[in-house]
Amino acid sequence: MALMQDTRPVEVAAARVAPRKVKRRDWRGWQFTGPFALVFVFAFIAPLGYALYLSLFQNRMVGGNSFVGLDNYVTALSDPQFWDGFLRVVLFLVIQVPIMLILALVAALAIDSARLYGTGVFRMVIFLPYAVPAVVAVLLWGFMYGNNFGLTAGINHLLGSDILQPFSGQWILASIGNIVTWEYVGYNMLIFYSALKTIPAELYEAAEIDGARGFQVIRAIKLPAARGAIVIATIFSIIGSFQLFNEPNVLKPLANNAITSYFTPNMYAYNLSFAGQQFNYAATIAIVMGVITAVIAYVVQLRGTRKEDR
Repeated sequence: MALMQDTRPVEVAAARVAPRKVKRRDWRGWQFTGPFALVFVFAFIAPLGYALYLSLFQNRMVGGNSFVGLDNYVTALSDPQFWDGFLRVVLFLVIQVPIMLILALVAALAIDSARLYGTGVFRMVIFLPYAVPAVVAVLLWGFMYGNNFGLTAGINHLLGSDILQPFSGQWILASIGNIVTWEYVGYNMLIFYSALKTIPAELYEAAEIDGARGFQVIRAIKLPAARGAIVIATIFSIIGSFQLFNEPNVLKPLANNAITSYFTPNMYAYNLSFAGQQFNYAATIAIVMGVITAVIAYVVQLRGTRKEDR
């Protein structure tokens, strides 16, 4: 007992004297994420911050570049040219996106059905337009749409009338929608087809035992399995519709009377910046469209997620 009483104070004193080990931060994780973080800051955060900075100023005849606060945003929200282009892309979205996604879904279901011969060739033919550069695709269709040359002119000449007018004000949006649909059906088809290939074979076996056939399998198994892919493709298509620029901008020299400088919000911002030298107002238009696009895409994603949870 005496020995134990003598050693306890010694142990306590040794514990007090022993230095505490300082836990050092482990920076090894930043060695992997650091390069991405730098690229993300310089490629995304910095341009966004600079655009926001530009939108708060205005270049005036007297005083130069002056701080105006939210005046540019007030002007943008009451700009009839901005809203004209915005409503045009909304109409484009409402009509073109459902048609494109339905065609892509039908193509994916046809390939996945195992009843289609030459599925590899069929899949490649549908996807091939997406591999064509956008400018080349627009020029290709622009040649076919020409009123004085190409396929349309040949058909009108054969019929002896000008019944086909793809570059007229009434049909120009439908003509652009046809080009975009031709370009992106294959891309969305691959998204849907990839989702369908993840369906376990046991579900098909159970459906066959229960006597499900054809459209019953599509409705009960395939469409629910592809719901997440449909939501993703819808979000991508919505963003692409609000960013519509390449097709109308390339076609503008061929349809100058139908495509204005504010045909879409992106074209409006581009022409304000590079043709009108109104960089501050162009940045404002871009930010307003970015916020609207983000809000709509988020709402679609939220609704799609809720339907999946049910």
